[in-house]
Amino acid sequence: MEPIRPPFVDADGVAHYRNITVSRVQGFRPLHADLRVPPGEGRKPLIAFLHGGAFWAGSRVDLPEMLGALESPGFYERLLARGYAVADLDYRLSSEAVFPAPLEDVESALRRLHAGADELGLDAGRFAVWGESAGATLGALAALDQDFDVPIRAVVDWYGPADFVEGITRVDVPGDPIYALLDGGVPGLWERARAASPTRQVHADAPPFLLMHGVADDSVPYSESENLAAALRAVGVRADLVPVEGAAHVLEGASDIGALVTQVLDFLDDVLHTSGRL
Repeated sequence: MEPIRPPFVDADGVAHYRNITVSRVQGFRPLHADLRVPPGEGRKPLIAFLHGGAFWAGSRVDLPEMLGALESPGFYERLLARGYAVADLDYRLSSEAVFPAPLEDVESALRRLHAGADELGLDAGRFAVWGESAGATLGALAALDQDFDVPIRAVVDWYGPADFVEGITRVDVPGDPIYALLDGGVPGLWERARAASPTRQVHADAPPFLLMHGVADDSVPYSESENLAAALRAVGVRADLVPVEGAAHVLEGASDIGALVTQVLDFLDDVLHTSGRL
């Protein structure tokens, strides 16, 4: 493992670890994570945030517009004030490498942060993933991967695609982002679609999920989250489903994003048994 450089500590006492190398795959760019750790005693539970972008766009350094536009306190400040460390993770986009590469990247990043938990002041037993759109799919898949060696204790899924098998006739078209993700021109598309579908990977040992989805979403239908929640509940896993009335994809049109962020943090406090606030 590559060493982690000392953090920059800001005026509020938040430690900023920038450009932590979490993966090097020969022939590809190095992948990084940025980590914020709040001040205070004790190790901090971690929220790993995964950006969206249809698997072929987006970056760990760019929040979705509705989160970036939150008035003071901003997105990161709200999470840090609850006592959570926050990591933004890289993963390869579909023009760089097809599935399962982005899932492998997410798992590599979580594995690196877990291995460095002592050094970074993280609670290795309280890791959560929070993804939006494509990032939600990857976070859910990592949490549902029974061979993954880092325990994920909670999943926050914001409007993530959950079942590519149901839409296989649509994605079997060059130029579609899911076609690009699943390398649609190569035999075995159905098998890859199943492996990339959280709804098809559900099992009774999965961690609790919170799913939030705009009811008016015409990019990723609300039914995707409905069906994933139903599959989780069918095997006895907690799955809290929050329909966001009037909201389209990326929660465009939602009346109060700040209230949704608070609801996420309340869920994580409950699941991860986090009581301390700064």
